[in-house]
Amino acid sequence: MRSTRRSMLRAGVLTGAATVAVTGPIGFLDTRATAAAAPLRRDPFTLGVASGDPLPDGFVIWTRLAPSPLEPDGLGGMPSRSYEVLWQVATDERFTDVVRSGTATASPAWAHAVHVEVTGLKPGREYYYRFRQSAWTSGVGRSVTAPAPGAVVPSMTMAFASCSNLPAGYFTAYGALADERPDLVLHLGDYQYEGAGDGIGRHHAGPETVTLANYRQRHAQYKTDPDLQAAHAAAPWLVVWDDHEVDNNYADDLADRAVEQPGFLERRAAAYRAYYENLPLRRTSVLSGPDLQLFRRVHWGSLATFHMLDTRQYRSDQACGDGYKDCPEAADPSRSLLGSEQEQWLASGFAASEAGWDLLGQQVFFGRRDRDPEAATTVSMDAWDGYPATRQRVVRSWTDAGVRNPVVLTGDVHAHWASDVYADVADPTSPVVGSELITSSISSGGDGYDEPTGTHPWAAWNPNLRFWTNLRGYVSTTITPDALTARFRCVPKVSEPGAAAFTRATFVIEDGVRGLQAEGTSLRSRRTNDAPDRERIVRDTIREETKG
Repeated sequence: MRSTRRSMLRAGVLTGAATVAVTGPIGFLDTRATAAAAPLRRDPFTLGVASGDPLPDGFVIWTRLAPSPLEPDGLGGMPSRSYEVLWQVATDERFTDVVRSGTATASPAWAHAVHVEVTGLKPGREYYYRFRQSAWTSGVGRSVTAPAPGAVVPSMTMAFASCSNLPAGYFTAYGALADERPDLVLHLGDYQYEGAGDGIGRHHAGPETVTLANYRQRHAQYKTDPDLQAAHAAAPWLVVWDDHEVDNNYADDLADRAVEQPGFLERRAAAYRAYYENLPLRRTSVLSGPDLQLFRRVHWGSLATFHMLDTRQYRSDQACGDGYKDCPEAADPSRSLLGSEQEQWLASGFAASEAGWDLLGQQVFFGRRDRDPEAATTVSMDAWDGYPATRQRVVRSWTDAGVRNPVVLTGDVHAHWASDVYADVADPTSPVVGSELITSSISSGGDGYDEPTGTHPWAAWNPNLRFWTNLRGYVSTTITPDALTARFRCVPKVSEPGAAAFTRATFVIEDGVRGLQAEGTSLRSRRTNDAPDRERIVRDTIREETKG
């Protein structure tokens, strides 16, 4: 039985059978003296800086020492000893007004990553931070504290992105996002990809990621990208993973392969540990055995609450062997995409919410997308369509709680979409009770193409689907008490660097009004590739979502 096998695997990892089991504490702000280390002869700040998980009194700041980031052992060319790293937070970019500072220990046990949970700052303020090790000083990052609890917030800017595959294209969209300097960035998964191979003049260093060293090296390679570094330095991030941070379409402790990978839970633990080491997460997300606590909630005064979900670690296996299927088994109410604990946590958050906007930051398509116009219902087993009972419970929980403005934010599918959410998601005659905004990929899928009307073929029999384009990009939003405005930002190509970003379409969700409203005419760039025939669009849609 699957539950028995899972419990045995977890027991093995927790008792030390896995080589990546956590066996000791991590020093986030360990100011105890360490043995003197020889000065580093090369710049150790090659991976940039980042901040994340903002609270009213502070945020996490991150860096990782790696003078030679692509070393196969995953340790970035660092000696096997600890180093003291100085950090500063200031109110200005020139650091004439330093308000917090300290020393953190970069340990080889954690790939010389540094996570500092800065506190004692003022709410709703902009700050700057940097690190120093010996003669070397990092670049400067910008961060923002959340407003005070219950504070009236006139507006905020938030961008969200997903799916950056280094061989598939340049990360130009990250650079455009950085130029906006939003208050907050949400990354909704597939931050990096696990496979080996080449692409458009860029290739993954090392083999397919399986070991801790593999995952550390892969994260380091992605962090050397200048556009990704700029996006991290521009604003605080809230991150959640999808599948490619570990393995395509995995479910809890089950690998994607038809033949189960021996030791997959150990592989997952290695991937989770490297994910923590390389992103600005709090100590609540330190690995515990093979597990990592990632779902969490961030409040932005009285304006917005962000419920960040994990749709991989606790899900039931995909029904009927995954893919697009007509599968009655998927409707079994005992199956869950979130797991019972996370479902209850989300429902409790809805019940307690007093925010003007409740936003779900999550990974896979929430709304209905039936690929079959006839009687059969043929939907993605990996998305919420493959877990309809969970989806209906989530919708019911926000309607029962009287959530004022529920908005689902989604990644994964390598295309921009906009969708209404019905009270009965499968019944388009039921009332609209929410909205879903889906971001395209940063680079996954390559250059892509555009369709003049912004309409996917499936929209003819799935009326919830309001917009689609197969270009790469991200979504930029402005949130006020009166409305959420979403701009679908696109780049015409990712096969070469430097393409100028443009807004393909804009939608508005008005306070207290269910459903999306198109704002004016969607703009189409002449620099984009034209869409192929309808059959090709459908084939490309399914291929991108199933291969990742």
